[in-house]
Amino acid sequence: MNRQALARRLLDVIENDILPLTKKGVADGNKIFGAAILRKSDLSLVIAETNNETENPLWHGEVHALKRFHEQADRPDPKELIFLSTHEPCSMCLSAITWAGFDNFYYFFTHEDSRDAFAIPHDLKILKEVFRLEPGGYAKTNAFWRSAAIGDLIAVAPEPEKTELKAQDARIRHAYDRLSESYQSGKNDNSIPLN
Repeated sequence: MNRQALARRLLDVIENDILPLTKKGVADGNKIFGAAILRKSDLSLVIAETNNETENPLWHGEVHALKRFHEQADRPDPKELIFLSTHEPCSMCLSAITWAGFDNFYYFFTHEDSRDAFAIPHDLKILKEVFRLEPGGYAKTNAFWRSAAIGDLIAVAPEPEKTELKAQDARIRHAYDRLSESYQSGKNDNSIPLN
């Protein structure tokens, strides 16, 4: 699979499928995290979801996507799929992706972005306090899966694709900055335990 085509498709799914759901979710008081599942064979979308913690604090974007995926009667084998997360998964979501049988995942924002750019430090605090891990300190390649940042795919793209991918990356970051401002301004009105 061509890395540039994969990067383009993952960015398209974030921008066109996950972001619209997340805008609605943030308006309802949820965090900005989302996820999607795509087929490896043709990169077609299986499902896109967003955080739904106002319904259940366990419905992080990744876990909510897995819940909805497993509600489908006719679902593909996870080994035939790509798992996409808008933000580097927390320890709960890392475990859920593993238990669900996926052999990969890609993410857009890092743990540090969640803490620094979005003022949502809980993932790193849990990693540090419970697991004694530093940001990104988990094994990104292990017996269960391999993970990669979309930024790493963009970094190795040749020109002019790299410039185009960076422009799309910037657009997505700007959209999430606006959503973060909206979430932060209303988070005290929701019932999420770790907001």
